[in-house]
Amino acid sequence: MKILVINAGSSSMKYQLIDMTDESVIAKGNCERIGAGGHFKHSTGDGRVYETDVVMNNHTEAFVQIKNALLSEEYGVIKNLDEVSAVGHRIVQGGALFSKSVIVTEEVIKGIESLIPLAPLHNAAHVQGIRACLEVFGKDVPEVVVFDTAFHSTMPPKAFIYPVPYEYYEKYAVRRYGFHGTSHRYVSHRCAELMGKDLKDIKMITCHLGNGSSITAIKDGKVIDTSMGLTPLDGIMMGTRTGSLDPSVVTFIAEKEHISPSDMDTLLNKKSGFLGISGVSSDDRDVCAAADAGNERAKLAIEILEYDILKYIGSYTAVLGGVDAIVFTAGIGENQSSHRENVCHALEFMGVKIDDELNRQAVRGAEGKISTPDSKVEVFVIPTNEELVIARDTMALVENNK
Repeated sequence: MKILVINAGSSSMKYQLIDMTDESVIAKGNCERIGAGGHFKHSTGDGRVYETDVVMNNHTEAFVQIKNALLSEEYGVIKNLDEVSAVGHRIVQGGALFSKSVIVTEEVIKGIESLIPLAPLHNAAHVQGIRACLEVFGKDVPEVVVFDTAFHSTMPPKAFIYPVPYEYYEKYAVRRYGFHGTSHRYVSHRCAELMGKDLKDIKMITCHLGNGSSITAIKDGKVIDTSMGLTPLDGIMMGTRTGSLDPSVVTFIAEKEHISPSDMDTLLNKKSGFLGISGVSSDDRDVCAAADAGNERAKLAIEILEYDILKYIGSYTAVLGGVDAIVFTAGIGENQSSHRENVCHALEFMGVKIDDELNRQAVRGAEGKISTPDSKVEVFVIPTNEELVIARDTMALVENNK
Protein backbone atom coordinates (compact mmCIF):
# COMPACT_ATOMS: atom_id res chain seq x y z
CA MET A 1 0.00 0.00 0.00
CA LYS A 2 1.30 3.44 -0.98
CA ILE A 3 0.05 6.38 1.09
CA LEU A 4 0.45 10.05 0.25
CA VAL A 5 0.90 12.24 3.33
CA ILE A 6 -0.05 15.90 2.98
CA ASN A 7 0.87 18.74 5.35
CA ALA A 8 -0.78 21.93 4.07
CA GLY A 9 0.25 25.29 5.52
CA SER A 10 -1.17 28.72 4.81
CA SER A 11 1.20 29.20 1.84
CA SER A 12 2.84 25.80 1.53
CA MET A 13 2.10 22.13 0.94
CA LYS A 14 4.60 19.48 2.04
CA TYR A 15 4.19 15.86 1.01
CA GLN A 16 5.64 12.37 1.29
CA LEU A 17 4.71 9.23 -0.60
CA ILE A 18 5.35 6.25 1.67
CA ASP A 19 5.43 2.56 0.74
CA MET A 20 3.84 0.90 3.75
CA THR A 21 5.28 -2.53 2.95
CA ASP A 22 8.56 -1.37 4.46
CA GLU A 23 7.59 2.20 5.51
CA SER A 24 10.14 3.69 3.10
CA VAL A 25 9.80 7.18 1.63
CA ILE A 26 9.44 6.87 -2.14
CA ALA A 27 9.29 10.62 -2.76
CA LYS A 28 8.87 13.87 -0.87
CA GLY A 29 8.73 17.57 -1.56
CA ASN A 30 7.30 20.97 -0.83
CA CYS A 31 5.25 23.60 -2.63
CA GLU A 32 6.28 26.97 -1.20
CA ARG A 33 4.96 30.54 -1.55
CA ILE A 34 1.54 29.43 -2.80
CA GLY A 35 -0.37 32.53 -3.87
CA ALA A 36 2.79 34.65 -3.93
CA GLY A 37 4.98 33.51 -6.77
CA GLY A 38 5.71 29.88 -6.07
CA HIS A 39 8.62 27.44 -5.64
CA PHE A 40 8.43 23.67 -5.98
CA LYS A 41 10.93 21.00 -4.93
CA HIS A 42 10.54 17.26 -5.41
CA SER A 43 13.03 14.53 -4.51
CA THR A 44 12.87 10.75 -4.83
CA GLY A 45 14.09 7.99 -2.56
CA ASP A 46 16.74 7.04 -5.14
CA GLY A 47 18.23 10.55 -5.21
CA ARG A 48 16.60 12.32 -8.18
CA VAL A 49 15.75 15.98 -7.52
CA TYR A 50 13.51 18.37 -9.43
CA GLU A 51 13.28 22.03 -8.38
CA THR A 52 11.70 25.02 -10.10
CA ASP A 53 9.97 28.37 -9.61
CA VAL A 54 6.36 28.00 -10.71
CA VAL A 55 3.22 30.06 -10.17
CA MET A 56 0.73 28.34 -7.84
CA ASN A 57 -2.25 30.58 -7.14
CA ASN A 58 -3.92 28.18 -4.71
CA HIS A 59 -3.59 24.78 -3.08
CA THR A 60 -5.37 23.02 -5.95
CA GLU A 61 -2.73 24.27 -8.38
CA ALA A 62 -0.03 23.23 -5.90
CA PHE A 63 -1.46 19.74 -5.76
CA VAL A 64 -1.37 19.53 -9.55
CA GLN A 65 2.40 20.15 -9.32
CA ILE A 66 2.70 17.28 -6.84
CA LYS A 67 0.65 14.97 -9.07
CA ASN A 68 2.71 15.86 -12.16
CA ALA A 69 5.99 15.26 -10.32
CA LEU A 70 4.88 11.88 -8.97
CA LEU A 71 3.86 10.83 -12.51
CA SER A 72 6.78 12.47 -14.37
CA GLU A 73 8.79 10.26 -16.75
CA GLU A 74 12.09 11.72 -15.48
CA TYR A 75 11.34 12.32 -11.80
CA GLY A 76 8.24 10.23 -11.17
CA VAL A 77 7.86 7.24 -8.86
CA ILE A 78 4.46 5.87 -9.94
CA LYS A 79 2.89 5.07 -13.31
CA ASN A 80 -0.62 6.29 -12.47
CA LEU A 81 -2.60 7.71 -9.55
CA ASP A 82 -4.29 4.35 -8.95
CA GLU A 83 -1.08 3.27 -7.19
CA VAL A 84 -1.89 5.70 -4.36
CA SER A 85 -4.16 3.75 -2.01
CA ALA A 86 -5.02 6.60 0.36
CA VAL A 87 -4.14 10.13 1.42
CA GLY A 88 -3.37 11.19 5.00
CA HIS A 89 -3.59 14.82 6.09
CA ARG A 90 -2.03 16.53 9.10
CA ILE A 91 -4.53 18.83 10.83
CA VAL A 92 -3.27 21.24 13.50
CA GLN A 93 -6.46 21.90 15.46
CA GLY A 94 -9.04 19.21 16.24
CA GLY A 95 -10.49 21.04 19.22
CA ALA A 96 -12.89 19.06 21.38
CA LEU A 97 -14.52 17.61 18.25
CA PHE A 98 -11.79 15.16 17.28
CA SER A 99 -9.89 13.03 19.80
CA LYS A 100 -8.61 10.55 17.21
CA SER A 101 -7.87 10.23 13.50
CA VAL A 102 -10.89 9.84 11.22
CA ILE A 103 -11.76 9.17 7.58
CA VAL A 104 -12.67 12.32 5.66
CA THR A 105 -16.37 13.00 5.02
CA GLU A 106 -18.15 16.24 4.24
CA GLU A 107 -19.23 16.34 7.89
CA VAL A 108 -15.60 16.00 9.02
CA ILE A 109 -14.53 18.81 6.69
CA LYS A 110 -17.25 21.03 8.12
CA GLY A 111 -16.05 20.16 11.62
CA ILE A 112 -12.49 21.21 10.71
CA GLU A 113 -13.88 24.42 9.19
CA SER A 114 -15.78 25.17 12.41
CA LEU A 115 -12.45 25.16 14.27
CA ILE A 116 -10.83 27.73 11.97
CA PRO A 117 -11.25 30.51 14.62
CA LEU A 118 -8.95 28.48 16.92
CA ALA A 119 -6.28 28.10 14.19
CA PRO A 120 -7.09 30.58 11.39
CA LEU A 121 -4.05 30.05 9.17
CA HIS A 122 -3.59 26.34 9.73
CA ASN A 123 -7.09 24.86 9.62
CA ALA A 124 -8.18 26.98 6.66
CA ALA A 125 -5.14 25.76 4.73
CA HIS A 126 -5.80 22.15 5.75
CA VAL A 127 -9.33 22.36 4.36
CA GLN A 128 -7.94 23.74 1.10
CA GLY A 129 -5.49 20.83 0.99
CA ILE A 130 -8.22 18.24 1.54
CA ARG A 131 -10.46 19.73 -1.14
CA ALA A 132 -7.50 19.97 -3.54
CA CYS A 133 -6.84 16.25 -3.06
CA LEU A 134 -10.51 15.40 -3.54
CA GLU A 135 -10.52 17.40 -6.76
CA VAL A 136 -7.53 15.52 -8.16
CA PHE A 137 -8.15 12.00 -6.79
CA GLY A 138 -11.93 12.01 -6.59
CA LYS A 139 -13.96 10.38 -3.84
CA ASP A 140 -12.87 6.81 -4.59
CA VAL A 141 -9.47 7.30 -2.93
CA PRO A 142 -9.99 7.37 0.87
CA GLU A 143 -8.58 10.31 2.79
CA VAL A 144 -7.78 10.44 6.50
CA VAL A 145 -7.16 13.37 8.85
CA VAL A 146 -4.73 13.10 11.77
CA PHE A 147 -4.93 15.82 14.41
CA ASP A 148 -2.00 17.47 16.23
CA THR A 149 -4.24 17.98 19.25
CA ALA A 150 -5.59 14.41 19.49
CA PHE A 151 -2.71 12.90 21.49
CA HIS A 152 -3.22 15.59 24.12
CA SER A 153 -6.95 14.90 24.50
CA THR A 154 -6.27 12.75 27.59
CA MET A 155 -5.31 15.80 29.68
CA PRO A 156 -7.47 16.18 32.80
CA PRO A 157 -9.58 19.35 33.24
CA LYS A 158 -7.23 20.63 35.96
CA ALA A 159 -4.53 20.81 33.27
CA PHE A 160 -6.53 22.17 30.34
CA ILE A 161 -8.98 24.61 31.94
CA TYR A 162 -7.73 28.20 32.19
CA PRO A 163 -8.61 30.20 35.33
CA VAL A 164 -10.69 32.77 33.46
CA PRO A 165 -14.49 32.91 33.89
CA TYR A 166 -15.78 29.43 33.08
CA GLU A 167 -18.33 30.85 30.63
CA TYR A 168 -15.54 31.43 28.08
CA TYR A 169 -14.78 27.71 28.05
CA GLU A 170 -18.47 26.98 27.57
CA LYS A 171 -19.06 29.68 24.94
CA TYR A 172 -15.81 29.68 22.96
CA ALA A 173 -13.99 26.47 23.97
CA VAL A 174 -11.13 28.51 25.43
CA ARG A 175 -8.81 25.89 26.96
CA ARG A 176 -5.40 24.27 26.61
CA TYR A 177 -5.20 22.01 23.55
CA GLY A 178 -1.51 21.41 22.97
CA PHE A 179 0.20 20.80 19.63
CA HIS A 180 2.93 18.66 18.01
CA GLY A 181 0.82 15.70 19.16
CA THR A 182 1.88 13.40 16.33
CA SER A 183 5.53 14.06 17.16
CA HIS A 184 5.11 13.48 20.90
CA ARG A 185 3.12 10.35 20.14
CA TYR A 186 5.76 8.92 17.80
CA VAL A 187 8.80 9.55 20.02
CA SER A 188 7.05 8.39 23.21
CA HIS A 189 6.12 5.05 21.66
CA ARG A 190 9.57 4.72 20.09
CA CYS A 191 11.19 5.47 23.45
CA ALA A 192 9.14 2.73 25.09
CA GLU A 193 10.34 0.32 22.38
CA LEU A 194 13.97 1.29 23.00
CA MET A 195 13.48 0.80 26.75
CA GLY A 196 11.81 -2.57 26.21
CA LYS A 197 8.80 -1.52 28.28
CA ASP A 198 5.12 -0.73 27.83
CA LEU A 199 4.49 3.01 27.53
CA LYS A 200 1.90 2.65 30.30
CA ASP A 201 4.71 1.69 32.69
CA ILE A 202 6.88 4.75 31.99
CA LYS A 203 6.76 8.29 33.38
CA MET A 204 8.10 10.27 30.46
CA ILE A 205 8.81 13.86 29.40
CA THR A 206 9.12 14.47 25.66
CA CYS A 207 10.79 17.67 24.42
CA HIS A 208 9.93 18.67 20.84
CA LEU A 209 12.40 21.50 20.27
CA GLY A 210 12.46 23.33 16.95
CA ASN A 211 11.43 26.69 15.54
CA GLY A 212 8.20 25.83 17.33
CA SER A 213 8.70 23.94 20.59
CA SER A 214 6.59 22.07 23.11
CA ILE A 215 7.19 19.82 26.10
CA THR A 216 4.78 17.08 27.20
CA ALA A 217 4.32 15.01 30.38
CA ILE A 218 3.15 11.41 29.82
CA LYS A 219 2.00 8.98 32.52
CA ASP A 220 0.18 5.65 32.22
CA GLY A 221 0.45 6.06 28.45
CA LYS A 222 -1.57 9.29 28.56
CA VAL A 223 -0.71 12.97 28.24
CA ILE A 224 -1.03 14.64 31.64
CA ASP A 225 0.06 18.13 30.58
CA THR A 226 1.74 19.94 27.70
CA SER A 227 3.33 23.36 27.33
CA MET A 228 1.44 24.77 24.33
CA GLY A 229 -2.05 26.04 25.07
CA LEU A 230 -5.04 27.43 23.19
CA THR A 231 -2.56 28.23 20.42
CA PRO A 232 1.08 27.32 19.71
CA LEU A 233 2.17 30.63 21.29
CA ASP A 234 2.24 29.27 24.85
CA GLY A 235 5.06 27.41 26.58
CA ILE A 236 8.81 27.82 26.14
CA MET A 237 10.48 30.54 24.07
CA MET A 238 10.67 29.65 20.36
CA GLY A 239 12.13 30.97 17.11
CA THR A 240 9.78 33.95 16.81
CA ARG A 241 7.20 33.22 19.55
CA THR A 242 7.35 34.51 23.10
CA GLY A 243 6.20 31.41 24.91
CA SER A 244 4.52 32.00 28.28
CA LEU A 245 4.54 35.49 29.71
CA ASP A 246 2.55 37.70 32.09
CA PRO A 247 -0.61 38.71 30.15
CA SER A 248 -0.16 42.24 31.48
CA VAL A 249 2.98 42.53 29.35
CA VAL A 250 0.67 42.39 26.33
CA THR A 251 -1.72 45.11 27.51
CA PHE A 252 1.14 47.28 28.84
CA ILE A 253 3.05 47.28 25.52
CA ALA A 254 -0.17 47.68 23.52
CA GLU A 255 -1.13 50.78 25.51
CA LYS A 256 2.34 52.32 25.41
CA GLU A 257 2.92 51.66 21.71
CA HIS A 258 -0.72 52.06 20.58
CA ILE A 259 -0.63 48.60 19.00
CA SER A 260 -3.80 46.98 17.64
CA PRO A 261 -4.74 43.42 18.66
CA SER A 262 -3.76 42.20 15.19
CA ASP A 263 -0.37 43.90 15.29
CA MET A 264 0.21 42.64 18.83
CA ASP A 265 -0.53 39.11 17.64
CA THR A 266 2.13 39.57 14.95
CA LEU A 267 4.63 40.93 17.49
CA LEU A 268 4.12 37.98 19.87
CA ASN A 269 4.11 35.29 17.18
CA LYS A 270 6.55 36.56 14.55
CA LYS A 271 8.88 39.14 16.09
CA SER A 272 9.70 37.71 19.51
CA GLY A 273 11.51 34.64 20.82
CA PHE A 274 15.03 34.01 19.54
CA LEU A 275 14.62 36.73 16.94
CA GLY A 276 13.35 39.35 19.37
CA ILE A 277 15.93 38.66 22.08
CA SER A 278 19.03 38.09 19.95
CA GLY A 279 18.27 40.57 17.18
CA VAL A 280 20.20 38.13 14.99
CA SER A 281 17.88 35.42 13.73
CA SER A 282 15.01 33.08 14.59
CA ASP A 283 17.23 30.11 13.72
CA ASP A 284 18.97 28.42 16.64
CA ARG A 285 22.03 27.67 14.51
CA ASP A 286 22.54 31.34 13.67
CA VAL A 287 22.00 32.40 17.26
CA CYS A 288 24.48 29.81 18.56
CA ALA A 289 27.07 30.96 16.00
CA ALA A 290 26.55 34.58 17.08
CA ALA A 291 26.88 33.59 20.74
CA ASP A 292 30.14 31.76 19.99
CA ALA A 293 31.37 34.96 18.33
CA GLY A 294 30.67 36.91 21.52
CA ASN A 295 27.20 38.38 20.89
CA GLU A 296 25.78 38.91 24.39
CA ARG A 297 22.13 39.07 23.34
CA ALA A 298 22.53 35.81 21.46
CA LYS A 299 24.01 34.27 24.60
CA LEU A 300 21.04 35.56 26.58
CA ALA A 301 18.59 34.01 24.10
CA ILE A 302 20.26 30.62 24.53
CA GLU A 303 20.21 30.96 28.32
CA ILE A 304 16.49 31.78 28.27
CA LEU A 305 15.71 28.77 26.06
CA GLU A 306 17.66 26.34 28.22
CA TYR A 307 16.19 27.83 31.40
CA ASP A 308 12.66 27.41 30.00
CA ILE A 309 13.33 23.76 29.10
CA LEU A 310 14.74 23.15 32.56
CA LYS A 311 11.72 24.73 34.26
CA TYR A 312 9.24 22.61 32.34
CA ILE A 313 11.14 19.37 32.92
CA GLY A 314 11.34 20.21 36.63
CA SER A 315 7.67 21.07 36.96
CA TYR A 316 6.53 18.06 34.93
CA THR A 317 8.72 15.77 37.04
CA ALA A 318 6.73 17.01 40.05
CA VAL A 319 3.40 16.55 38.22
CA LEU A 320 4.34 13.00 37.20
CA GLY A 321 5.64 12.11 40.65
CA GLY A 322 9.07 11.34 39.22
CA VAL A 323 10.38 10.64 35.73
CA ASP A 324 11.82 7.52 34.10
CA ALA A 325 12.75 8.93 30.70
CA ILE A 326 13.39 12.24 28.95
CA VAL A 327 13.31 12.47 25.15
CA PHE A 328 14.76 15.19 22.92
CA THR A 329 13.43 15.49 19.37
CA ALA A 330 12.81 17.85 16.40
CA GLY A 331 15.34 20.17 14.72
CA ILE A 332 16.96 21.64 17.82
CA GLY A 333 16.34 18.66 20.09
CA GLU A 334 17.91 16.25 17.63
CA ASN A 335 20.88 18.36 16.50
CA GLN A 336 21.95 20.86 19.15
CA SER A 337 23.97 18.77 21.61
CA SER A 338 25.06 21.79 23.66
CA HIS A 339 21.47 22.56 24.73
CA ARG A 340 20.93 18.93 25.76
CA GLU A 341 24.23 18.93 27.65
CA ASN A 342 23.50 22.13 29.57
CA VAL A 343 19.95 21.09 30.47
CA CYS A 344 20.91 17.56 31.52
CA HIS A 345 23.88 18.67 33.62
CA ALA A 346 21.54 21.05 35.44
CA LEU A 347 19.32 18.03 36.21
CA GLU A 348 22.10 16.07 37.92
CA PHE A 349 20.50 16.87 41.29
CA MET A 350 17.72 14.39 40.43
CA GLY A 351 20.05 11.68 39.18
CA VAL A 352 20.30 12.57 35.48
CA LYS A 353 23.70 11.67 34.05
CA ILE A 354 24.60 11.79 30.37
CA ASP A 355 27.62 10.54 28.46
CA ASP A 356 28.96 13.75 26.89
CA GLU A 357 30.58 11.89 23.99
CA LEU A 358 27.39 9.97 23.16
CA ASN A 359 25.51 13.23 23.38
CA ARG A 360 27.86 14.96 20.91
CA GLN A 361 27.53 12.04 18.49
CA ALA A 362 23.70 12.10 18.61
CA VAL A 363 23.07 14.49 15.70
CA ARG A 364 21.99 14.38 12.05
CA GLY A 365 19.36 11.68 12.41
CA ALA A 366 21.13 9.55 15.02
CA GLU A 367 18.87 7.72 17.47
CA GLY A 368 19.78 6.37 20.86
CA LYS A 369 20.31 6.68 24.58
CA ILE A 370 22.74 9.36 25.75
CA SER A 371 22.45 8.74 29.50
CA THR A 372 25.00 6.70 31.43
CA PRO A 373 24.24 3.21 32.79
CA ASP A 374 24.03 4.57 36.36
CA SER A 375 21.70 7.47 35.49
CA LYS A 376 18.44 7.36 37.47
CA VAL A 377 16.65 8.79 34.43
CA GLU A 378 17.17 7.44 30.92
CA VAL A 379 17.73 10.19 28.34
CA PHE A 380 17.16 9.64 24.61
CA VAL A 381 17.58 11.47 21.34
CA ILE A 382 14.90 10.23 18.92
CA PRO A 383 14.36 11.78 15.47
CA THR A 384 10.67 12.47 15.06
CA ASN A 385 8.62 11.07 12.19
CA GLU A 386 5.19 12.72 12.10
CA GLU A 387 4.59 11.65 8.49
CA LEU A 388 4.98 7.99 9.44
CA VAL A 389 2.42 8.36 12.25
CA ILE A 390 -0.02 9.89 9.76
CA ALA A 391 0.63 7.11 7.23
CA ARG A 392 0.17 4.38 9.86
CA ASP A 393 -3.10 5.88 11.08
CA THR A 394 -4.29 6.25 7.50
CA MET A 395 -3.54 2.63 6.64
CA ALA A 396 -5.18 1.32 9.82
CA LEU A 397 -8.38 3.29 9.26
CA VAL A 398 -8.61 2.42 5.58
CA GLU A 399 -8.10 -1.30 6.23
CA ASN A 400 -10.59 -1.32 9.10
CA ASN A 401 -13.13 0.47 6.93
CA LYS A 402 -12.98 -2.07 4.07
